[in-house]
Amino acid sequence: MKKIAILGPIPRDTILTHKKETIKKYGCATHPAIALAKLMKDTGEVKIISHIHKKDLEPIKELFSPYSNIDVSGLDSKRDRGTVIELNFLDQNNRLEKQTAFMNPILPEDVEPFLDSDAFVFVPITDFEISLSTLQFIKKNSEGLIIFDAHGPTTAMNINGSRERKFWIDRDEWLPYIDVLKMNLEESMCCWFKNEYDIDEMGHYDEENTEHLDDFAEYVLNKGVKVLYVTLDSRGCVAYTHKNGEINTEFIPSVPVDEVIDTTGCGDSFAGGLAYGFAYHNDPIIAAQYANTLGAMRTQGKTYEVFKDLKETEKIIRENYSLSK
Repeated sequence: MKKIAILGPIPRDTILTHKKETIKKYGCATHPAIALAKLMKDTGEVKIISHIHKKDLEPIKELFSPYSNIDVSGLDSKRDRGTVIELNFLDQNNRLEKQTAFMNPILPEDVEPFLDSDAFVFVPITDFEISLSTLQFIKKNSEGLIIFDAHGPTTAMNINGSRERKFWIDRDEWLPYIDVLKMNLEESMCCWFKNEYDIDEMGHYDEENTEHLDDFAEYVLNKGVKVLYVTLDSRGCVAYTHKNGEINTEFIPSVPVDEVIDTTGCGDSFAGGLAYGFAYHNDPIIAAQYANTLGAMRTQGKTYEVFKDLKETEKIIRENYSLSK
């Protein structure tokens, strides 16, 4: 039986979509947890590790109750510190964010009971939610793969609750303890300080500009990361690895969808797909195929019913990537 741990906030989200619909639900870590629970039914267990408000403990347990393979013993409400987020989508991909409550960081003592996990999926949304000491502790005491989403360290919350992009200045302290690093193109620009980028005073960037990625990938891989994934919105993602002493680049196209309903949690779902691909196939390209598929599924509705079981998920993968099973 495989074991995958999901570590990050479970925010109480209020979402105004780009179609001006309002959605209220629990987000972030819930997306990969439920997606993986469906994929791993009868073959594995999902461990959810998060700090939440006391008032949210029972509703969150109820949310996970249909999935017998989700272990909720890592939910902690003793300090009554959780996350509350408001998201206002300006278009399909860009949004204004407001954070009105924040959880305390996930520390080594929070992960100690789960060190036998095959993979640890970190999905922070703000820079204070995961302690570096936690990654160091896992590296020292577990064989589990560390998958880390750069959304957290490239996002800050100011004193009035507004969430803003920031540079990941202490990046080099973290990279040796990360096996698989994932981010989107905008976040990659917040992780690479060598050149100036065309980001205007409003924080907009050129989504076609990928010129920095090869140099950035070489730097990251040389610091100890085994695989770097950069998502390119609807186009797909690019995976960088070392192969025969050289930087190997693979583009994995997206799974096309007819209509995007809600993109909240796509990055978190993508990270969950990576975990499944590595835990069950140990292959970075197959992992990206699962990741793209779960990310595409996430866009297709407002509930967790968008995620499918293993048979249906692999059917989608075969149709798009000719995965032989």
